[in-house]
Amino acid sequence: MRKLKVGVIGCGSIARYRHLAEYQAHENVEITAVCDVVQERALEMAEKFGAAAYTDYQELLKNGEIEAVSICTPNALHAPMSITALQSGKHVLCEKPMATSLAEAEAMIEAAKVNKKKLMIAHNQRFVPSHDKAHELIQAGDLGRIYSFRTAFGHGGPEGWSIDGANSWFFDKKQAFIGAMGDLGVHKTDLMRFLLNEEFTEVAAFIETNAKQNTEVDDNAVFILKTENGIIGTLAASWSYDAKEDNSTIIYGEKGILRLEDDPDHSLIIHYTNGQTVKENLGGIQTNEEGGQEDSGVITRFVKSILLDTVPPVNGDEGMKSLKVILGALDSNKTKKIITL
Repeated sequence: MRKLKVGVIGCGSIARYRHLAEYQAHENVEITAVCDVVQERALEMAEKFGAAAYTDYQELLKNGEIEAVSICTPNALHAPMSITALQSGKHVLCEKPMATSLAEAEAMIEAAKVNKKKLMIAHNQRFVPSHDKAHELIQAGDLGRIYSFRTAFGHGGPEGWSIDGANSWFFDKKQAFIGAMGDLGVHKTDLMRFLLNEEFTEVAAFIETNAKQNTEVDDNAVFILKTENGIIGTLAASWSYDAKEDNSTIIYGEKGILRLEDDPDHSLIIHYTNGQTVKENLGGIQTNEEGGQEDSGVITRFVKSILLDTVPPVNGDEGMKSLKVILGALDSNKTKKIITL
């Protein structure tokens, strides 16, 4: 296949450790340009990856060689930058959460449709080997009817990951919109929709800022969720798991209990009601810690969708469905009511 020329807008940690690294490793990709409002970062990444450097993303979009871009900027910029890029004739891979409102998300989807370009949202949880295997098992009926679940995603917070540390945009509500829910919770929302193959119809939530100082965004959130067929469960997103990251999911079914990324030695464990236990090590999950999965699978699938002209696995519609749950949780916390989605 031919080489796809790409640009990366935003040169922070997610661009450095995921997008740029994975584009560079892809045999059918050429990193053509990078952009960051901090010129030193743009120049640093341009030199490292042999690309042109920009400080104005609209100037980058004028580069006719570039066919696709990654949007790796603060949350509030995801929608406007993605829409401009789509209108400029570029395919777009946008970081999560895709937008700060359903109206923004719908505008992104419409821009992709009108301009006949791909729009993919960088939800990587469904591509983790244990999660992919779990999806197959659940759809094949190995667990029988699913009754309930609990899933969590938490770590010590962006100051240990973001390029700006404690001064990161993640803590600025104007730029971030939401905190742990947008950073971690929306990932798990997308994962559970994928695993259960059902949409959530109701959500109730408790959302707090009780672990971080000098910020208005949430750092701890717990949702209670219900699907269209009555599966109920909990989802926790947190920036207060300082001792160790938790990225686990447990699913309770008629024929057994499925544990994902809950054991240090086995990424998938099934305890069947007949007494049998199956343990598998399918490789590490994406993590900021050492030993995590190096290839998130997002870049590979985005590039494939462009080169083979197929629908991206996490297209704009999928991204919006996961965002809708997060927005419903915000509404629930504010009104102290169960929200129908």
